[in-house]
Amino acid sequence: MEKIILASGSPRRKDILNMLGIPFDVIVSDADESVPDGTAPGEMVKELSLRKAMAVSKNLSGEAIVIGSDTVVYLDNEILGKPKDAGDAYEMLEKLSGRTHIVYTGITVIFKSDSGEKAVSAVDATEVTFKKLTPGNISAYIASEEPFGKAGAYAVQGIGSIFIERINGDFFTVVGMSPKVLCGILESEGIDIMNLRK
Repeated sequence: MEKIILASGSPRRKDILNMLGIPFDVIVSDADESVPDGTAPGEMVKELSLRKAMAVSKNLSGEAIVIGSDTVVYLDNEILGKPKDAGDAYEMLEKLSGRTHIVYTGITVIFKSDSGEKAVSAVDATEVTFKKLTPGNISAYIASEEPFGKAGAYAVQGIGSIFIERINGDFFTVVGMSPKVLCGILESEGIDIMNLRK
């Protein structure tokens, strides 16, 4: 069977593959994540998931399935990535407070064989509504350090879950990789995810 590689160091994405019972190795991608200003969020996550998967795939030999993924938070025509510092995190959470934003996650799977490789990408979007946050809520959450390294400065599967009023769409898209979308990509190439399980 082809080896499965997750082109990400994200603990959340590792947890999702472990939840599915899929054996995999992690090779963290060193792909350039800069995109031109004005890039649509759906296009951005698709492009970056492809770049991440390709950066890992190019160094592999033999058969492999390489999974790349990227997630962004989108509000008021602005992409909210990972906060640079506490001030940046505070500003993001203040913007999200009492509002509905969209989380976009792109997944690219590269199917690599001796005869070549094929990349298949998909994008999913989920609406997330935050309750109204107080300055104390925001400061205490930042003090927990959970916002750092998270798109939009929150973790839906962690302490940040207490801020969520409503989710319209796939919860796992907000976490960082939808099993449903991943399964759809694999099925498009004739692979049943159940046959990849340990």
